[in-house]
Amino acid sequence: MLRTVILAASRSSQVERLLATVPFTRDVVRRFVAGAQTDDALRATRELVADGLAVTLDNLGEDTVTPEQATSIREEYLRLLSMLSAAGLTPAAEVSVKLSALGQAFDEQLAYDNARAICAAADAAGTTVTLDMEDHTTTDSTLDILAKLRKDHPSTGAVLQAYLRRTESDCRELAGAGSRVRLCKGAYSEPESVAYQSARDVDKSYVRCLNILMSGDGYPMLATHDPRLIAIGEDRARWYDRGPDGFEFQMLYGIRPDEQARLVGEGYTVRTYLPYGEDWYGYLMRRLAERPANLAFFARALASRK
Repeated sequence: MLRTVILAASRSSQVERLLATVPFTRDVVRRFVAGAQTDDALRATRELVADGLAVTLDNLGEDTVTPEQATSIREEYLRLLSMLSAAGLTPAAEVSVKLSALGQAFDEQLAYDNARAICAAADAAGTTVTLDMEDHTTTDSTLDILAKLRKDHPSTGAVLQAYLRRTESDCRELAGAGSRVRLCKGAYSEPESVAYQSARDVDKSYVRCLNILMSGDGYPMLATHDPRLIAIGEDRARWYDRGPDGFEFQMLYGIRPDEQARLVGEGYTVRTYLPYGEDWYGYLMRRLAERPANLAFFARALASRK
């Protein structure tokens, strides 16, 4: 029920205006989004890298409806990658890209062409790209574009969502040598026909998928804040003899920073998902909906900064 309420709020312009203008909620936004501008993203990236963290940057925006908007998003990623390289922040910092922001909804070829340009720029900058996954209706298209991109840019990362019933099969397909796969729980409202509905079933699916990736030849990227799943990830790494360079943990900017620091101290690679840009509202709401317990993580993180 709470997840449904949060997702409904994500479509409310009134709630968005409230979060952007009320001082307390404005602080919430600033705590979990780097800022609106590229310079804000660079500043936050420098701070995270200085703390021993890896970073993946997401230029927020997915409601692209024109080729001009898609081109603008592509150009922002090219600018970002150039700036990261000039600042000496690669390869510690990579980028995450939503194909919907590059035109996927109305022109898959355009989305592919834009993504290919970003991958080429990432190669030149000495870093990588990960294709974010969105709602289930785009999964096949995203995986098809991923396969095409990997022909010339094999380090391009995939994202798989444990709440989808198909994901175990996708994990088996993508667990090959050199394949970078981020495993997350999933953040969209999906029908029961394609997605597990209970938190317990999603968690069980996450563990099954984690085991497939850890036992494979690829590079698993475990995106979770759940203490139980982190502990299972640590255990499975030992079981499958994966060293610190054989997988990584990923967490959101501003969430469980102490745990991120602990894992870094244990020798693990921890990559912080760093969003920036004007379209912060939908992102923030989906993160809450992905796991309503994130409300507690957000509240504790804010309390720790007072």
